[in-house]
Amino acid sequence: MGTVLSEHDSIELVARYGVRVVDETCVPDAGAAAVAADEFGYPVVVKLHGTSISHKTERGLVRLGLADAAAVRTAARDLLAAARPDDGPVDLVVAPMISGTRELIAGVHTDAQFGPCVMVGIGGVLTEALGDVAFRLVPLSDADAGDMLDELHAQALLGPVRGEPPVSRDAMRETLLALSRLAVAGPGVLAVDLNPLVVVDGVPVAVDALVELR
Repeated sequence: MGTVLSEHDSIELVARYGVRVVDETCVPDAGAAAVAADEFGYPVVVKLHGTSISHKTERGLVRLGLADAAAVRTAARDLLAAARPDDGPVDLVVAPMISGTRELIAGVHTDAQFGPCVMVGIGGVLTEALGDVAFRLVPLSDADAGDMLDELHAQALLGPVRGEPPVSRDAMRETLLALSRLAVAGPGVLAVDLNPLVVVDGVPVAVDALVELR
């Protein structure tokens, strides 16, 4: 078991290597959360954030679709009150609410025998049901990244859906190549989890990230 970075530190790290991420900010309290939300524009998401908090959704530490400053302040106060002593120092993450009808997942996994590999798959509520994923050892080539996408069984979900454009394969390849660069050159990366990658106008955007270092 290595050191797990906080969500915000994880987002910043993967962004440095080229992953498209949601624009988010850390704030200390409810008042600052409302100011940040006003700057982003509504609706927004507010999450409790800290170096020891990695499973926010399971604990109910995420508030989605907040429509005004009053809702943000209420959510922020509730989240800060929900912090446990073992969470250590906490603050809040505020981000624009990004939504899409399709979600993908991607990440890095370190195999005990073969070493680090990049993963991509169909995300959202279908992740466990479909188990539709593909892996490649790093470093990835552009052809490797394209082949991974071609191996996914649910190809229809990558095409046009309900009037939305197809998933940009160029953008998705860029994401996988960015993860490969991070796995090769990053600071002792053991694992990366981008879940979900929300498809917005055909482009995958990481709205959450978790990075584990050696």
